[in-house]
Parts: sequence; structure tokens; C-alpha cells
Amino acid sequence: MDIKHNFVEKGTGEALILLHGNGEDNSIFTAQLDEFSKYYRTIALDTRGHGGTPRGNAPFTTRQFADDLAGFMEEHGIAKAHIFGFSDGGNIAMIFAAKYPEMVDKLILNGSNMNTNGVKAYFQLLVELGYRVSKQLNNTAKSEMLGLMVDGHEATVSELATIKAPTLVIAGTHDLIKSSHTKLIAQSIPDSQLVFIKGNHAVARLHPTEFNKIVLDFLRG
Repeated sequence: MDIKHNFVEKGTGEALILLHGNGEDNSIFTAQLDEFSKYYRTIALDTRGHGGTPRGNAPFTTRQFADDLAGFMEEHGIAKAHIFGFSDGGNIAMIFAAKYPEMVDKLILNGSNMNTNGVKAYFQLLVELGYRVSKQLNNTAKSEMLGLMVDGHEATVSELATIKAPTLVIAGTHDLIKSSHTKLIAQSIPDSQLVFIKGNHAVARLHPTEFNKIVLDFLRG
């Protein structure tokens, strides 16, 4: 692999890997890391080109990030882990679970989408406008980042149907992701549970007590 991931790790036991969203880093998981590490070896990664992880030379796509995760786990001797993905991190997680089923124990998808049709129109419009502007300004780093939300991933219903891991699909009642799309993801994954929490896309950060309890009940149940 052409990169070394930056990450933080806390706790012992079964591995639980946390994947952040677009343009973020592992610091968004402070409340989750502190709570989840009471029960699990909790690892929060910076994905390729985010936070302290270098961009490298490989393609800057969701599918590449899924392959990067497999490489990270192999490098650190983690044969199997619970995978938690928020937003674009969830998009990585669902592709990873479909491609590397033997490496996933349980799967948590928070505020994730299979494609741009799942995002509410007003937000997707802002993303695509920012993408076009950054391209015109030759801001490669910014356009690559926004490009992940324009054409960086296309998970399919047929791929989700192959996921073998017990799955929790969780989102805010006023999420940036359409509730109908969140329901479609849950319906497409066998052995999945669907939960909506009152709030927006950032329910994990804004309502960590409620959010963490739901996730831990799922993992430990």
C-alpha cells in the first residue's frame, strides 16, 4: 500500500474501526472513542488524503478507500472487525462489507448513501457548485474531496444484498440523506436494523449519549 494511515486507538478486546465523513478526520469521534473503548479495541482512522493520512498516488475514490481499509487491517493483524462508518465513511464501509465479507463482524452505517440520488437536492446542489468552482480555480485537493460526493462512489442494491454482516442503519430524522434512501439501504441489506434519531446529519456528535447507547446495544446484543 502506498500510504500509512494516521489513526488513534483506545481500549482492548474485539476491534471496532470508525470511519469519518468527507473532509473530516478521526477527531469527530471523540465521544464515540471514549465510550466504545470501554468495551472494544476502538480505532479511528484518517482515510486517504484526510487528516494526518497522506494522499498517496492511488485513485481518490470510495472504492480505493475500502481497499485501503483492507490493507490497514492486514498491516495491523486485524483479521475481522466491527466497522462503523459515518457519512462518506459509511459509503466506504458498505462497499468494504460487500467486497471483504470475511473481514466484517458487525456493520454500522450512519448517514450513508449509495449514490447522489440519496442526498437531499439543496445540499447536493451546493456540493456540485463547490466542485465546479474548485475545478475552475484549479484547486485539485478541494475538487478531489468534493468529487467524492459528486462521482466518487456508486454502491448498488445488488452489492448491498450480498452483505453478510448483521447491520445497523442509523440516521437523523432531519438528515442530509433522504429518509426514503436510508430505508432503501436497510431494506437492501439482509439481517439489518433501521433506527432514526431525532436530529440532523450530526446526531452522533450532537446527541452522543442516545446515539452511543443504540450502537452499543446493537454491537453487544
